Amino acid sequence: MTQAWLRREANADGHAAWIAGGDWTIEHYGRLATLVSDARANPGAQRAVPFLDWTQVRQLDTAGAALLVEMLGPVLAREHLRADPRLEPERRALLEVLVDAAEAQQVAGHPALDSAPAWLRGIAGIGATAERGLHSLLDLAGFVGQILETWLRIAPYSRRWRLTAVVAQIQRVAVDAVPIVALLSFMVGTVVAFLGATVLANFGASIFAVHLVAFSFMREFGVLLPAILIAGRTASAYTAQIGSMKANEEIDALRSGGLNPIELLVLPRVLALLVSLPLLTLVGVLAGIAGGAAVCVLSLDISLAQFLAIVQDKIEVRHFLVGLSKAPFFAVMIAAIGCHEGFKVSGSAQSVGDHTTSSVVQSIFVVILLDALAALFFMEMGW
Repeated sequence: MTQAWLRREANADGHAAWIAGGDWTIEHYGRLATLVSDARANPGAQRAVPFLDWTQVRQLDTAGAALLVEMLGPVLAREHLRADPRLEPERRALLEVLVDAAEAQQVAGHPALDSAPAWLRGIAGIGATAERGLHSLLDLAGFVGQILETWLRIAPYSRRWRLTAVVAQIQRVAVDAVPIVALLSFMVGTVVAFLGATVLANFGASIFAVHLVAFSFMREFGVLLPAILIAGRTASAYTAQIGSMKANEEIDALRSGGLNPIELLVLPRVLALLVSLPLLTLVGVLAGIAGGAAVCVLSLDISLAQFLAIVQDKIEVRHFLVGLSKAPFFAVMIAAIGCHEGFKVSGSAQSVGDHTTSSVVQSIFVVILLDALAALFFMEMGW
């Protein structure tokens, strides 16, 4: 066993640097803790050592790694990890875990924040939430980029398209969801027709309930309702499936076998949703209009022939195309969020449940946000 040591020397640039060597293990913890404390108390260290050469450390355990992170601080320790590509994977993983723990402890136990007024802590909480949201958005954008890059790379090679997996996912996503989508759209169609007829009757314009139902389902509800159902039904399933594989280390087994998890697991699900959601949108539009027609025939004395004639003569097909054009964007985002949250599972059953819930919430939020932005865009364009 080599004696652990820590000393300050001038590096090649002439600047002072700390050099650690020997065995940084629990056996030498008492002596190393004193050395680290003295180094941090050094006037030139400014409470955190600016540079540490740890290439001469022979053995490293959790106690020694914790002292290295404490000596550098979490920010500089992470910079050292990025700047040292030759670091052994085992040591890198150990140091990254300790850096993450140090960062979490630093945020959770910030003395200045604990003693701050309640309104300042509230603002700090909002800022932290916004920062986490921004990081999540950037991570999701990077994941979508990986999906597009993988698809463009394998598109010229038809053997790698995994059509069997795509068809199997379409069966689960589209075919199995047709009854619930049709039923929900039909019921919402009846509600929209009832509300429209109730309001328009005050102006003697009950006939325009037909226009209201057709417009609302062709442009909005026909794609929005299936997308929300898919976000709750399919995104959660994607997260649970991939998360369980991640927890059982099946994803690591694929990577160790030279296989790309994006190509094997993500692309078939994304392509299946790209095919399924436009089809479910058509089902939603037809079922919603059927619900509105049922109300018009039974309550408003509007015959079915008259209802269909108004839809055919007064409602342009561009309204249906506007609604249908949103389906591919919804599909890609729902599939990407579901799969991305699955890959973020840490390994426990609780983590699977947490990320499944997160994928549903994020998917529904993104669907509604994209729908609102699309509505504003189409309104400004006059479509």
